[in-house]
Amino acid sequence: MDIILIIKYVFLGLLQGITEPIPVSSSGHLVIARELFNIEASGLSFEIFLNTASLLAILMVYRNDIMAILSNLYRYFFKRARDEEAVKDFKYIMYLIIATIPVGILGVLLKDVIGDNISMGFVGVMLLVTGAALWFIKNRRGQKRDGELTVRDSIIVGLAQCIALTPGISRSGAALVGSMAVGLNQKSALRFVFLLYIPVSLGTALISAGDIVNDPEIAALALPYALSFVATLAATYFAVKWLQNVMQNGNLAIFSYYCFALGTFSILYYYIFV
Repeated sequence: MDIILIIKYVFLGLLQGITEPIPVSSSGHLVIARELFNIEASGLSFEIFLNTASLLAILMVYRNDIMAILSNLYRYFFKRARDEEAVKDFKYIMYLIIATIPVGILGVLLKDVIGDNISMGFVGVMLLVTGAALWFIKNRRGQKRDGELTVRDSIIVGLAQCIALTPGISRSGAALVGSMAVGLNQKSALRFVFLLYIPVSLGTALISAGDIVNDPEIAALALPYALSFVATLAATYFAVKWLQNVMQNGNLAIFSYYCFALGTFSILYYYIFV
């Protein structure tokens, strides 16, 4: 098998893994990579395949939180426990579900058009929008914690996440902006954003499972696919850890600067060279 082809797929895996959790739009970066380096990402099914690797990495990072929530849910439903922790986690799951509904509905309706014929110039404009949104909330220091979420907060975050169906708009960025806009503190906002990624990504993978299985590229490119999956898994894990550190130190503005720079470059490149 062509070693250059393998390198290209590993590069795409690393690109996906690094950019998926941080608020800079992984889908936008894949569009830019295809344009600049003539790298084909094998369509939407390949992106979903890599998103599944990112999902596994996030499950690993937040495994303790997930196990604690599942334990409390078990006690709530099967042990009839109504203590503070059990009730809080039951409500928390309900808020995650509510926030997932808007993007789930739109994702199904737009499944066949998302990602089609997206230009590098369009992605550049959307990156500028992402940068502006991040700039807007870069200094916000909310006081709400996990147990203080409301239905209204969940709806707002869910609607914000819908915007990220457009390549160039970061899903984590949109959800993070929504979470911080409703007053969540940075730690709680980040936790909600990544736990919200689980049902969204899992739902997308289940809906598109047929497309992935029937993708004619999979059989011929089993090794590059597998290596890109591993690269995405590892890169996502460390990117999430890095983002947690960035948020803790209040350096969210660096992502805004990055989106402004890459967005401007993408627009100029598209109109000058394409």
